[in-house]
Amino acid sequence: MTEIQDATDAFRKDLSSSTFVRAMVETGVRPFYRTMHMTGAGEAVVEGRDVVMAGCNDYLGLSTDPRVTAAAAEALTRYGASCSGARTLNGTLPLHGELEGRIADFLGTEAAAVVTTGFQANLAVAAMIGRGDIVFSDMSNHASLVDGIRLGAGRRVLYPHSDTARLDTLLEQATAAEPTAGKVLVTDGMFSMDGDLCRLPALTELAARHGARLVVDGAHDIGLLGPGGRGVAEHFGLMDRVDLFTGTLSKCFGSTGGFLAGPAHVVDYLRYSARSILFSASMPPAALAAGIAALGIAAAEPWRRRRVLALAEALRAGLRALGYDTGDSVTPVVPVLIGDATTCALMWQALLDEGVFTNAVGAPAVPEGRCVIRVTVQATHSDVHLERILDAFAAAGRRVGLVPELPAQAVAR
Repeated sequence: MTEIQDATDAFRKDLSSSTFVRAMVETGVRPFYRTMHMTGAGEAVVEGRDVVMAGCNDYLGLSTDPRVTAAAAEALTRYGASCSGARTLNGTLPLHGELEGRIADFLGTEAAAVVTTGFQANLAVAAMIGRGDIVFSDMSNHASLVDGIRLGAGRRVLYPHSDTARLDTLLEQATAAEPTAGKVLVTDGMFSMDGDLCRLPALTELAARHGARLVVDGAHDIGLLGPGGRGVAEHFGLMDRVDLFTGTLSKCFGSTGGFLAGPAHVVDYLRYSARSILFSASMPPAALAAGIAALGIAAAEPWRRRRVLALAEALRAGLRALGYDTGDSVTPVVPVLIGDATTCALMWQALLDEGVFTNAVGAPAVPEGRCVIRVTVQATHSDVHLERILDAFAAAGRRVGLVPELPAQAVAR
């Protein structure tokens, strides 16, 4: 290795500058990069130990569904493990077109394009943001949206989370200062850390009034919300007011991969202009077939949506009875506010000791000093699983000092 003086060494980076990572080191807790596999029905094996899986985005419980895995296995046998190339060259299978058609039909858009990951779908948004354009982004948007906006050539304007009044002011100021600028509003549909929904009715009104396009990342809500599972736009009855959807197959649809859906001319432009599409190997056959199968199952089995939303409501009620703050969550993402990084690390370990795997989340995914234990539920969780999660929070909370004693409400539960 080349010898370089510390002051000029570009590789001299220190993880201890992260408060959250430093807390993990100091406590000896290791919540990240644990080896595990899902065993189905809301359970997993984490480094040899059976646990309740309460930290996975498989909301509808389809990633281990035998129909999904059988479709993936068949495609693997027929087409191989990889296309070994980008979509533009040798990386397009019949399965790509089938999945794109299914997604477009499902969302009622003219066209759709599938990409290798949901992250890359949001990076593709950069191609729509040219010089002279202004992008208005919710401060709680997913990191992939943030990076996609940064890669674009336009100017970025951030607004406080769900503060549509402030957004209105920023739009007015931008229009006055740059009357010829193209304007784009970009938001998560369902926010992945808080579990709340964007204020889509207000956003569509602002977009119409200020002549702006609206892009909604439906990664966490498409497949889950709305009468037909079409996401937050259907939930609010505003499917025709969203100009471009982005999304992923790795949450509700039991696979991996991303997509963009909207007007045909926009999708075609992205196919030939978005670098994350042009210069990336295409989705592998097994993932495509799994996504096709899962999309059909999700549409045909609405009980999965009803079940997971009911479980989430019961979980929030139980956690609040124990004295925990679950914020504004109305979805299967239930954040439990812990506060400082050290306490969050200790709480995560205590929950694992009780046999429940969750997610410890700190900055930059959430604001500094507002670390959370992120809990997610699945349609395949049983009532017994729910009881085990709540019992684990009661026991772990007492051990860490967040729950001094078991409240009467929890005893009566």
